[in-house]
Amino acid sequence: MTGCESSSLVKRDIPAEIETLTKYFQDAIEIVKSHELISQAQGYLEDGKTQITPLTDKIQEHAEMIQEQMKPFVSDIEKKVRPVADNLQAQFMPLVDKMQAQFKPLADDMQAQMEQLLQTVVDQTKALLPAQ
Repeated sequence: MTGCESSSLVKRDIPAEIETLTKYFQDAIEIVKSHELISQAQGYLEDGKTQITPLTDKIQEHAEMIQEQMKPFVSDIEKKVRPVADNLQAQFMPLVDKMQAQFKPLADDMQAQMEQLLQTVVDQTKALLPAQ
């Protein structure tokens, strides 16, 4: 190999090596940036949690206070509604019982007819099958 050939061989390999090194450093920079972004995101989440925690505690306290304040109101409504509900139930139960008594024979008769129809279909289907 002459000096000219070896210098041209070196010139051809250098761009490939530079490209490989450039790619390596770009990949390394991306990895570092992604770790920085993850750390930064974790920091934002922790800051947000620190800021939100007192608010959620206050909301919980207010919700408990409202619940305590509503208890007498709800109890009063329940005391007023309970007799009306009991009265309605007392009035409707005989009607429901009467309707059940009237519909039961109809339902039993319909069930018997459906069973008879099903048996007829089975018998006719068997009659259509070839003898074995």
